[in-house]
Amino acid sequence: MCGITGIVTPSAPTRAIDEALLRAMTTRIEHRGPDGAGFHVEPGIGLGHRRLSIVDLAAGHQPMYNEDDSVVVVFNGEIYNFPGLVDELTALGHRFRTRCDTEVILHGWEQWGPECLQRFNGMFAFALWDRNRRQLFIARDRLGVKPLYYSFLPTGELVFGSELKSLELHPALPRRISTRAIEDYLTFGYVPDPDTIYQDVHKLAPGHYMVVDFATSRHQVRCWWDLPAERFGSRSVTPEVAGQELLEQLEGATRRRLIADVPLGAFLSGGVDSSAVVAMMARITSDSVKTCSIGFDDPQYDEAAYARQVAKLFHTDHSERTVKVDDFGLLDALVDVYDEPYADSSAIPTYRVCEAARERVTVALSGDAGDENFAGYRRYRLFAGEEAVRSLLPMAVRRPVFGFLGRVYPKLDWAPRFVRGKTTFQALARDSVGAYLHGISLATDEMRDMLYTADFRRQLGGYTAREVFDRHVAGRRFGDTLSMVQYLDLKTYLPGDILTKVDRASMAHSLEVRGPFLDYELTEWAAALPAGLKLRSGTGKFVLKKALEPLLPHDVLYRQKMGFAVPLARWFRGPLRGRIQALATSPTLLQTGIFDQAGLSRLVNRHISGQREYSPTLWSLLMLEGFLARRGSLPYAAAA
Repeated sequence: MCGITGIVTPSAPTRAIDEALLRAMTTRIEHRGPDGAGFHVEPGIGLGHRRLSIVDLAAGHQPMYNEDDSVVVVFNGEIYNFPGLVDELTALGHRFRTRCDTEVILHGWEQWGPECLQRFNGMFAFALWDRNRRQLFIARDRLGVKPLYYSFLPTGELVFGSELKSLELHPALPRRISTRAIEDYLTFGYVPDPDTIYQDVHKLAPGHYMVVDFATSRHQVRCWWDLPAERFGSRSVTPEVAGQELLEQLEGATRRRLIADVPLGAFLSGGVDSSAVVAMMARITSDSVKTCSIGFDDPQYDEAAYARQVAKLFHTDHSERTVKVDDFGLLDALVDVYDEPYADSSAIPTYRVCEAARERVTVALSGDAGDENFAGYRRYRLFAGEEAVRSLLPMAVRRPVFGFLGRVYPKLDWAPRFVRGKTTFQALARDSVGAYLHGISLATDEMRDMLYTADFRRQLGGYTAREVFDRHVAGRRFGDTLSMVQYLDLKTYLPGDILTKVDRASMAHSLEVRGPFLDYELTEWAAALPAGLKLRSGTGKFVLKKALEPLLPHDVLYRQKMGFAVPLARWFRGPLRGRIQALATSPTLLQTGIFDQAGLSRLVNRHISGQREYSPTLWSLLMLEGFLARRGSLPYAAAA
């Protein structure tokens, strides 16, 4: 795993690159690759690379060149199927000088051009300069495991890098806050691809590439991979057959991720997905698998006993670290780790487990994307229940009836779950897309409207975060609504939240994380399964759990899902109470012109009093305040 940077001047191809700036940008992400640095500089082109050595420790240095030095690449990630590609390309006449996966990108480009991406199975973001074609080619993997930020500057330069912090070193980078990004962030807890918090900086979206043509000074961004809507639920298959195929898919995906010349292990939370990965690793290798978990000093949040149970079952070399559940000291550090405002509080334990794992291994396998592929989240079950009601009543009936109930029914966050009906009524008054967005929003439409100033609402120009979802489902017809929301999560929540969380937390400790459930072949296979094999009778991941019954204990497979939670409500009414109260009058938030002071005060007071539960929204405001404070007062840009 590595980090990449670049400065290029397509409109002025003979201009000298500021090499000192390029080196500073690359050093800024040294944590992604502490084992070495490399640079390629020529008129119009500057590429930087930080290396975390994983495969071919002696010869895998970057930038890497083809035989005549006309093609050069800097690469962050892994191409898991590179041995087969080496054989194929060698048979076609290409000569390899290393046994490193980076070299297949060079020869793959020479042989197939942009179509080389279709042959790569891996996680990657890379930039390749072809001097003969006078083209810069930048690409990102299918699901967005590895990040890539870029910006076209007023100076005519294109800058890019693995993390936003490297781009921020460029003195010409515009730093206007995007109004749309604020709306999206407060809704989702992250800024969805391809946007960033800055109006003029973008992420290359998952499954996309960019070609910058120096001959014409133009660039094109194109989608090279997607999951078509008609693929979802397209197969008719029995649970038994699907279960056998699933184990074969998972074992193959895991096997591909075991190639490394450094110590390798796995995260083990004691949940279904990480336990499944460890079970596959134990099947494949004769060595004792190194596993790592963290436990909490509060039983309400602690899953360590289940992790120990799985570790004992598979005779792993297990390590466990207990951390305090009130580990909120990382709050300020997370601002630097994530660069953009990022509001998933599970980043704290994720940071800690990566910290612990790095003491023993350089590569760790994880269970990420099991929930997205096989409908494991609780919200899928709730959505399915609401959909059953929506299917019985037309919108003309639901909107006025449930809309009225949603307005008048009290918000009983403190009450037992069975009498909390307000959110359900509000969801039933919406269409399927709107209901799902309402259910996953950190701050609902009503809350955001309360928080915004009138001027900021005008600047939004009618834009709402729903447009993110609408953009992804436009023109697509799904066979069922569960497939639709799984697709939305694969396009937004997975890359924007889960993969961002793991990439930054792991790279902060120079740890590479590989996810077998993120294998695109497995994802494509899982998408084709009928919805009833993913969610059945209220059980998520139905086919995955059935397939794993011979391998894992029943109480690991069928216990209530915990997740990597932290006690935000307890913190905000206890040790962080003063900090939360200060949000109501925060100069950092108020001087932006985005937030209404009365609205902030109402939000804070209702939460502190116990009248309402606003922990996720308050956490998002804390993270935004931290971001703004670190970067000084920043103007915001009107919605385009």
